Amino acid sequence: MLHALLRRDRAAVFASLVAVIVLAWGYLILGAGIEMDAMDMGGGQIMLMAPPWTPGYAALIFLMWAIMMVAMMLPSAAPTILLVAALARGRSMPSAGLFTLGYVLVWIGFSLVATLLQWGLDKAGMLSETMAASSAVIAAIVLIAAGVYQWTPLKQACLRHCRSPLAFLTHHWRQGAVGAVTNGVRHGFFCLGCCWTLMALLFVGGLMNLLWIAGLAFLVLIEKTLPWGGGMSRVTGAALVAWGAVTLVGAYYSVTPSAN
Repeated sequence: MLHALLRRDRAAVFASLVAVIVLAWGYLILGAGIEMDAMDMGGGQIMLMAPPWTPGYAALIFLMWAIMMVAMMLPSAAPTILLVAALARGRSMPSAGLFTLGYVLVWIGFSLVATLLQWGLDKAGMLSETMAASSAVIAAIVLIAAGVYQWTPLKQACLRHCRSPLAFLTHHWRQGAVGAVTNGVRHGFFCLGCCWTLMALLFVGGLMNLLWIAGLAFLVLIEKTLPWGGGMSRVTGAALVAWGAVTLVGAYYSVTPSAN
């Protein structure tokens, strides 16, 4: 009887996660509530421009980032959340929900920083209409930095935790509501240490580019959940560095006059 109840609770947790993830992706697919302003460039050409930064627009961008982090990161955290539900023993739904809340709070904090960074880049005229870096040099630097980070000990340590959190959860498990949230926050910081540079790549492909967003989310899912995902991070790192180097060389030759 108890095992049946636990299975039912885990199924309810899984269904709840799927519902939240689907709703988050639906919000992004529908445009995240952001309406671009159309500017007539003459000759029948229309350019879409981001609205000016107002408190309301800043709140909308922050909400977009927060929901985007839920859509991108929650699928890869689902195995850990289900593990928490199994360890909770009789309190699967509350414990898993509070753990998820703590996890999401970390990414909400990241979303606030990302919103401020986007505001600064936009004010400096360094973002395109798709909310991507308008400078090839900046894009190349972000690509190279993200690629190098993929090889660092910090990245690898955080990735190992995200791939196998059982030891951490069993040794640092805290009871009660506060304990569940604290466990979620701790796990969230490990995931942040693992993936923050990959999230910075959103400024390369563009925050309005759904295929780019989905591709990065899929990469995170591969790294954290598939058996060969740990080694994938180094392969991705090498590819990002190469891509950044090619982009940097292309940017150099695009501004350097060719010799006659």
